[in-house]
Amino acid sequence: MKFGYTIAYVDNVDKAISFFEDAFGMKRKFITKEKDYAELDTGETTLSFASHELGSSNFSGEYISVTSSIRPLGIEIALVTDDVKSAHSAALNHGAIEMSAPNLKPWGQIISYVRCPSGILLEICSPIEK
Repeated sequence: MKFGYTIAYVDNVDKAISFFEDAFGMKRKFITKEKDYAELDTGETTLSFASHELGSSNFSGEYISVTSSIRPLGIEIALVTDDVKSAHSAALNHGAIEMSAPNLKPWGQIISYVRCPSGILLEICSPIEK
């Protein structure tokens, strides 16, 4: 067993994936012609996006929309970089909302939090020193 990918359900898949391309220089790996599912090339693990409609068709019942929730959900996506401050600024310049400015944690890691325009909570962090 290995972790394959994370899917975030969003209002607009194309806009959600474009944020990551524009703010962080990530590359689009795949998008359906309907633009209801897309994947980013982020290394070994794929970050994916799907429309709320596609999500609703996959299972019965309701879920809390990350996009329409006033507060961020209790889950985050962490992006690791050597330059947290620049990545944090780039996210804000591309429409993210600051949740916590970059700060140094007692264990030596620099961490910031932003909320993407699609509502996803992002941790932008430096690598953990071993």
